[in-house]
Amino acid sequence: MLSQQKLGLIYGLSAYTIWGLFPWYFHFLSHVNPWQVLTQRIIWSFLLVSVIALFIRHWSLIKAALMQRNILLGLLLSSLLIAANWLIFIWAVGQGRVLESSLGYFITPLVSVLLARIFLKESLDIYRLSACILAVIGVLWLVIQLGVLPWISLSLAISFGFYGLVRKKVPVDSLTGLWVETGILLPFAFTWWLWLEWQGQSQLFTENLQTTFLLIFSGALTAAPLLLFASAANRLSLTAVGFMMYINPTMQFLTAIYLLKEPLNHQQLIAFICIWIALVVFSIGAVRQQNAKNQALATKASRV
Repeated sequence: MLSQQKLGLIYGLSAYTIWGLFPWYFHFLSHVNPWQVLTQRIIWSFLLVSVIALFIRHWSLIKAALMQRNILLGLLLSSLLIAANWLIFIWAVGQGRVLESSLGYFITPLVSVLLARIFLKESLDIYRLSACILAVIGVLWLVIQLGVLPWISLSLAISFGFYGLVRKKVPVDSLTGLWVETGILLPFAFTWWLWLEWQGQSQLFTENLQTTFLLIFSGALTAAPLLLFASAANRLSLTAVGFMMYINPTMQFLTAIYLLKEPLNHQQLIAFICIWIALVVFSIGAVRQQNAKNQALATKASRV
């Protein structure tokens, strides 16, 4: 029998590995209109999550969430944020700009720290502050050297950062949250799909069998890592989960370089180095903070 911590590690590694493979998966759908990919991802995600909820008898929690106005408003906002994040990512992969998307997900933890400082009034220690400054330097370097704002990276980081902030404030589990979010988006996605079918423009069944399968399976690919991550988070420390967060953008970066053969110029490399140093500093601070908490708990327990 595996311990709960080992199970959590397996679940976490599985979740982040699946997320890290997203560019490779959606690369095979680059010939499909991004809006259509998003539409099918929403529809099939909703159907799969509904089946899972039925199988594990989760409907009571979903019904409870639907009865609370504040939860619905929060999930309405989070559904718009995650839909925007998905669409930008799908478009970036189709345009051969996976390096920019990986940079965005490298920046995301630091954006989350800044949002927590602004909206939740959480304090910034020297490690987090230094990490944020290094990240800003990396982005500014790209702006100055390339003369353009890395909008894909920033859009992905900001949308997912705000998504995490909203979900942090909404007291629902991952399965309930994903069901409600995709349920909110479902009428729009389904209506759009029907219109495309009526116009003869839908690419779901008109392309080859591989395209049809990949579009339908995108629902499972969306739901599975979220559920695995939720199981991991319940079994592991926040520090362990935080370190695994870097698996996703690292795999995206390697996929872009070695599988999709995207060029990496020296301006981008310098920006990545700044972000990587920032994440090292951020991680050191997280470990020190966790160790301090553990020591304080141990001291408190010894006094009881």
